[in-house]
Amino acid sequence: MAVNYICRHCHTSLGSLSRSDFTEQQLGFHFLTPEERSDIIAYDLNGDVTVKVICDYCREAIDANPELHLVGNPLQ
Repeated sequence: MAVNYICRHCHTSLGSLSRSDFTEQQLGFHFLTPEERSDIIAYDLNGDVTVKVICDYCREAIDANPELHLVGNPLQ
């Protein structure tokens, strides 16, 4: 099982953890509400996990231009 972190806006790969013995508590997933979990975490059929976060570039762009939150995919 791999845990892959990608930017939810630009889809840049931000990192990957390839160990199979991580718990949800170690990854911090237990802090998320069920709605946040379904929005942020995706499970693949092969057991890999994709976690959608926001990279620094996209965070800076959204902070500088808050209206980008109104667009479904602000940074393509």
